[in-house]
Parts: sequence; structure tokens; C-alpha cells
Amino acid sequence: MTVNEPLQTAVNGYDTAIFAPGRRENARIEPYLAAHHQILAHAAAVSIYRNKYKEKQGGQVGIVVDCEWAEANSDKIEDKSAAARRLDFQIGWYLHPLYFGDYPESMRERLGDQLPKFSEEDKKLLLNKLDFIGLNHYTSRFISHVTESAGGNYYYKVQETKRTVEWEGGETIGEKAASEWLYVVPWGLRKVLNYVSQKYATPIFVTENGMDDEDSDDSPLHEMLDDKLRVRYFKGYLASVAQAIKDGVDVRGYFAWSLLDNFEWAQGYTKRFGLVYVDYKNGLSRHPKSSAYWFSRFLKAGENKNGKEE
Repeated sequence: MTVNEPLQTAVNGYDTAIFAPGRRENARIEPYLAAHHQILAHAAAVSIYRNKYKEKQGGQVGIVVDCEWAEANSDKIEDKSAAARRLDFQIGWYLHPLYFGDYPESMRERLGDQLPKFSEEDKKLLLNKLDFIGLNHYTSRFISHVTESAGGNYYYKVQETKRTVEWEGGETIGEKAASEWLYVVPWGLRKVLNYVSQKYATPIFVTENGMDDEDSDDSPLHEMLDDKLRVRYFKGYLASVAQAIKDGVDVRGYFAWSLLDNFEWAQGYTKRFGLVYVDYKNGLSRHPKSSAYWFSRFLKAGENKNGKEE
């Protein structure tokens, strides 16, 4: 996997400026330049690998993109178009050039000359430079069309979309995890897997999928270990992977995020994604949560009494 979540580098590094290098000097240009060179760097790395090492090693190379599922908030054409546009700006931004040699038309329409151009030589380098797609997916959003979005950064404004987590009646799209952006929406994973498969038709690995709890000094250890919501999360999302496979999606693997509680970007140690609890204050001792025991039973379900896979 050459690059992990290049969207985060481009948008949060050069537009929102919450991640390194923390620039906000020209949000209309720099995120798209950063993405452009990440895409070309990926293609160059794949080309070098295939020419020099693949024959001897037999390896495969892919890129990892992150994507929330975008569900149209109504049956209106405007909202359906907005949801499609949202997906273009998330994963089409990176996958479209590697399959079709250029950015999605919806991005060209809205960004114009702000979006870099690929030369004919670039396009030859780009095409057929994926053996698989890695997909990091955590949650989903309702999307509706807006002509002017109040506040927010340029990347979202130019999409002319509004993201929300509530149905029209006020009910949320799913149960909320610790992070403000993360809601439990298992059906979204099935939809995004089908979308990627139908649009780009390549083997897919779910490279990250999971949810977080808030770190708490007040809660006793036994409460932190009894992570019922995470068990429901994995049950639902793994069922959606199984449904997608039955739909015909070529899913080759699934990785839970994460085995251990760890350092989470700018949120540090305040959010716990692990199946195993790490006690940061007492020698980093580790304690399996309920989700770890559930996952272990889930993985062993395909073995017979002799320990061999059925």
C-alpha cells in the first residue's frame, strides 16, 4: 500500500490545516496540488516495482482511500446528484485518474483551472496502476444539495453539499461513538463496497473499520472493557461485508481498527479504538475487551474440532 488516506493529507494538511504541514495559505490550489503529486508518486512507485521487483517477488501494490458513504437525503435529483458528487470528491479524486486518466467531471466543473492537469505522459503512467483498492471506512452521512454552505473550509464549500447525521424526523443515522464524526451505520459499508466495485471493478481490501470509546479516568476498568457498542458495530459491519460479497463484490480481506488502543492523530490518547485496552498509566498493561473475545469467537467459528478450517 503506497499511500494511506491521501485525502487527509491534502485536505487537512493544506485546507483545514489541522494536520501536518498545517498550511492554509491557498486552499483553492494547494490541496489539489498535494493530491496530484500523491497520485503521480503512487503511479511511479507501482511502475518501478513492476519493472524491477515484481517478477522476483510476485507482490501486489494498491493505494488506501478513505470514504464515508454518501446517502442522498431525499429522492430529489439535486440531492442524488449531490451525493454522487460527494463520492467523487472523496474517492473519485484518487481512483478516477488511476482508472480513467483524469479527475471526475464533477470536480473539473467546480474547480476549473484550480485542478491540475495530467500530461499525456502522466496519463500513460497512471493507467492500470492498481492491483487492489484499500478502503478505510467508518461511518456514513446524509447528503443534500446546497448552493451556499455557511462556514466550513473551501473543500466542502465547492462541493455544494450539506452533510448531516439526522433523518428528516430528527432521528440520527445511527448510534454515536466517541468521536463527533463517527456514527454506527453498518448498511453504509455494503453500499460503498458495491459502489467501488461497480465503478472501478478491482479487488478490494477493507483496510480499516472500527469505532472509538472516550478515554475516561472516572470509569472503572471493567466498564471500559465491556464495550457492547463495539461488539454491535463489528457484528453489523462484518455482516455488511458478507452481504457485499454475496452481491458480487470481490472483497479479499478485512482489517479491524484496531487491535490495541493507540495514539490517534491530533486526538492523541483521548480516543480508544482498540479491541484490547491499553493501560497507559500502569506499564502499558493490556486487557482484552468484550469485543476482543467476540472477535476471537467469530474467527474460530470456521474451524472444526480438529482445529482445521471447514
